[in-house]
Amino acid sequence: MAKDYYETLGISKDATADDIKKAYRQLAKKYHPDRNAGNDEAAQRFKEVNEAYQALSDPDKRKQYDTYGSTGFGTGAGGPGGYGGFDFGSGGFSGGSFEGFGFDFFENLFGGGSRGQGAQRRGPQRGADLEYTMHLTFEEAAFGVSKEISLMRTVACHTCGGSGAKPGSGRHACTTCGGSGEIRSQENSIFGTMIRSRECPDCHGKGTITEDPCEVCGGNGTVRERTTIRIDVPAGVDDGMVMPLRREGDAGPDGGPPGDLYVRFAVAPSPLYVRSGSDLYLDVSINMVEAATGCEVQVPTLDGAVRYKIPEGTQPGTVFRLKGKGIRQLRSNRNGDLYVRANVVIPKRTSGRLERLLNSYADKAKLPEPKFGRPKDAF
Repeated sequence: MAKDYYETLGISKDATADDIKKAYRQLAKKYHPDRNAGNDEAAQRFKEVNEAYQALSDPDKRKQYDTYGSTGFGTGAGGPGGYGGFDFGSGGFSGGSFEGFGFDFFENLFGGGSRGQGAQRRGPQRGADLEYTMHLTFEEAAFGVSKEISLMRTVACHTCGGSGAKPGSGRHACTTCGGSGEIRSQENSIFGTMIRSRECPDCHGKGTITEDPCEVCGGNGTVRERTTIRIDVPAGVDDGMVMPLRREGDAGPDGGPPGDLYVRFAVAPSPLYVRSGSDLYLDVSINMVEAATGCEVQVPTLDGAVRYKIPEGTQPGTVFRLKGKGIRQLRSNRNGDLYVRANVVIPKRTSGRLERLLNSYADKAKLPEPKFGRPKDAF
């Protein structure tokens, strides 16, 4: 079944770019793996939300999706989003008739090719998109890093420059198809006379033939080789985010433009912080005396430890906010916040003297009797 990206994000089809971004941020925060550890359903929803955002946040991909839907997308050479390399032509149904199709509709129905297929294949084809997963530590994602990656990709042949012809030779028009790139045949059927076309078997739809193929690439114009690319990862990237690198994918055949490279980030969790967007969360343990009388603690931040005054009478679970001590927000110079939750440690066992002191304090302080009420949060 086709995926409804608008339904996935909970927005209407006339949603603006800001509406799409806002819906994505809310859902990504809700289903983020850091908040749903071990929840497979939340992990799947998080993946679907990212997929929908990648499709709808790009104007070109959204236009393709709005026109053709999601069926058939995402598995072809288009890479993430699946829109590259597809050309659906201009024909279409209009007013219940086969307007724009002519005999091509029946040719496709009974196994024939489109009449424009040969001409379409002759033009330079865009190269395939590639995807690469880059593993980052929590610190690398927080501060940014420059890293080199190595991957196999298709590049233009260095010997022939992508032409497919041996240096000094050229190409000539195919004598089989006369340079059209397709072979046509006429057939009679119950629908009348139909013209069927197929790709020329000699030039493979290019319309030209290499006089003397390049010995290195065999006339393809491209070769596979391992290449190294340096990538500047900006500060603030998060797990699952995808960064497109334009024209860093496979080279296109016949001198066509290269595709794109999509770098997907896999960020390792921090042993200390819990991350939500650009905000960080941290627990600090204090004893009951420090909670009652107040104390000063050293709070570890990304910029180093800072001293923070915990006021007297702090209750267990109290959260303190350190503004601007979170992670750098993408596309801005602002940082998120660091939230510190006070975890008041109660001793499990007490000595005789401590027990007497506590009982004496309880008698003099006239502590209130226990009261019961409806819990604010579920157990």
